[in-house]
Amino acid sequence: MALGAFIVIEGLEGAGKSSVMGALKSRLEEHAIRVVTTREPGGTPMAEAIRDCVKQAWPDETVTQQTELLLMYAARSQLVENVIKPALDDGAWVLGDRHDLSSVAYQGGGRGVSLATLSTLRQMTLGTFAPDFTLYLDIAPELGLSRARGRGELDRIEQAGLAFFERARETYLQQIEALPNAVTVDASQAIEKVQADALIALQQFIDNRA
Repeated sequence: MALGAFIVIEGLEGAGKSSVMGALKSRLEEHAIRVVTTREPGGTPMAEAIRDCVKQAWPDETVTQQTELLLMYAARSQLVENVIKPALDDGAWVLGDRHDLSSVAYQGGGRGVSLATLSTLRQMTLGTFAPDFTLYLDIAPELGLSRARGRGELDRIEQAGLAFFERARETYLQQIEALPNAVTVDASQAIEKVQADALIALQQFIDNRA
């Protein structure tokens, strides 16, 4: 398997993306595959600075939907061009904690940004670049947010409210159903079962590429 592959893990807050990423990384390395892990927003020095800007509260001003959206795509462009594409060209497999589908769900479904606007930004920053495989960890917003609170104080986006995450989840489900290279895993299960189901999906993807 000389060619690299870009695998993305998507889901709401508290779905267990980090834990699943660790399990997938270990399995890929068992196959002697070199793995690069990334997260969005973030993954490069500049993109991490943008992440801090997006996530933190700004008590003296309103963060507009347009600002949030543009920052997300700015960070994504930096990550794709400086890390993901070079790694894939070098034969590595890239595991991404979120990618473009997060903007469709959060800024599109959650914030109400039009699909036309999202499509324009996607074309400008990504062109035809897309994941080879998407693993969506599905969880009810109430449960996901409860788990997120257990990790500590919620950031600005995590404080968007239950209705926001319900809209984001609905958008995720609609989008995933239309993707031929995506699998949904029930993330409300115990994390061990979530990881096991994710590994089964990963193995099927590996087998199909062999």
